[in-house]
Amino acid sequence: MSVRASSVPLAALVALSACAGSSTAGAPGSALGDNLPPVRGSAKIEHIVLVIQENRSFDDFFADFPGVDGTSTGRTSDGKTVRLHEASLAEPCDFGHSRQGFLRDYAGGKMNGFNLEGAGTACSGAAGLRAYQYVNPAQIAPYWQMAAQYVVADKMFQTQGSGSFTGHQDLIAGGTAIDPLESLVDFPSHSPWGCDAPAHTVTSLLRGPGIIVRSPQQLKYLYNGGPYPCLKYGTLRDVLDAQSVSWKYYSPKVFGSTGAIWNAFDAIKAVRYGSEWQTNVVTPPSAIFRDIDRGTLASFTWIVPDNANSDHPGNHADTGPSWVAGLVNAIGESAYWPTTAIIVVWDDWGGFYDHVPPPFFDNAGGLGFRVPMLVVSPYARRGTLSEGGYVSHTQYEFGSILRFAEDTFGLGRLGTTDARARSIGDCFDFKAKPRAFQPISTQYARRFFERQPPSNAPVDTE
Repeated sequence: MSVRASSVPLAALVALSACAGSSTAGAPGSALGDNLPPVRGSAKIEHIVLVIQENRSFDDFFADFPGVDGTSTGRTSDGKTVRLHEASLAEPCDFGHSRQGFLRDYAGGKMNGFNLEGAGTACSGAAGLRAYQYVNPAQIAPYWQMAAQYVVADKMFQTQGSGSFTGHQDLIAGGTAIDPLESLVDFPSHSPWGCDAPAHTVTSLLRGPGIIVRSPQQLKYLYNGGPYPCLKYGTLRDVLDAQSVSWKYYSPKVFGSTGAIWNAFDAIKAVRYGSEWQTNVVTPPSAIFRDIDRGTLASFTWIVPDNANSDHPGNHADTGPSWVAGLVNAIGESAYWPTTAIIVVWDDWGGFYDHVPPPFFDNAGGLGFRVPMLVVSPYARRGTLSEGGYVSHTQYEFGSILRFAEDTFGLGRLGTTDARARSIGDCFDFKAKPRAFQPISTQYARRFFERQPPSNAPVDTE
């Protein structure tokens, strides 16, 4: 195999409610969104804001949220059924979440290997029962309040069974294919994870069999067998630029901070060495508050947090929910509210237990595990929850977000997983009367984040 970069296209709700559920996975190899006609967007949405948080499974945050496919128990590798225990948002253990961790957790479809994960440098040994948890809802009350009022999706799956590097790539590109059967997986050998990496940096690959994939074990893992992480494949940026639709990517700085590993566009050569690196990639993330106030919010926006505000385990912080709520409130209380869709998603499962197996597999290492997704908008679909919220049980993947943007702005298809994925368009009801914004309660106010010094702590290694 030659090492190369290819241009393949590509009232806060905190009371627990016992809602244990079960899931039936789709047939292996069947992507339920294949060949779907476009879900036409609406001229009512002029701005899409994608907020990216870190390393949480759906069950870790919403296991007992009313109406979702959640659970109160989990299965371990020794055949036991254990009750999920309540844990703090400031989880000290950084559980394993690499490709090998995905295979270990998946355990051939039994979903019972989470106790065998590593627990990170702060917690010695295996994860054991520590990975079988749910976060105290009072500590993530802003997320539960958003879910209660707007939309929570309980079938959003990672594009790949891998960690943060590919998760962030998938959220800009819908995949990491460098040729038809080889895709990036896990993380580069050195940081920064992109064009600023040391010259000897390489990536790892998955090579698919080129047939219908019925098991993730069918893919070959090529450790450090991939190219330097300065890539030529297409991203949503390309189709946005082609239609002159504005975009911005807010992230911590690359050198010495979270941006060293979570700035997806640092790995895209055309952006990193083009003029948009100065105009469209913005640091620090809190600069978005200024742009909202000034009326310069882009049509499509990605927001990557400082590590301290990311929900990432091991950072000893509880500010993530307030960070997200502060962004939502800033938009909700601005002139942008009537025309905006805010999407909050977590980049990977972080090694935390989740009981729902991926519904199908492909040659790129997907799908991965479930992660939470929230949709906040005046046109968010109303449901039967006490505050009008809606639980979407539609099967999504990260390409579903890209597809929604493509349909909304009339961009055409990028041609990666966006081509097969179901749009998140069914999370909206554009025929309904738009709802007035109700502020989300927060522990930390907006000014806390505007004054917050950068943590300069890229703690993630996967």
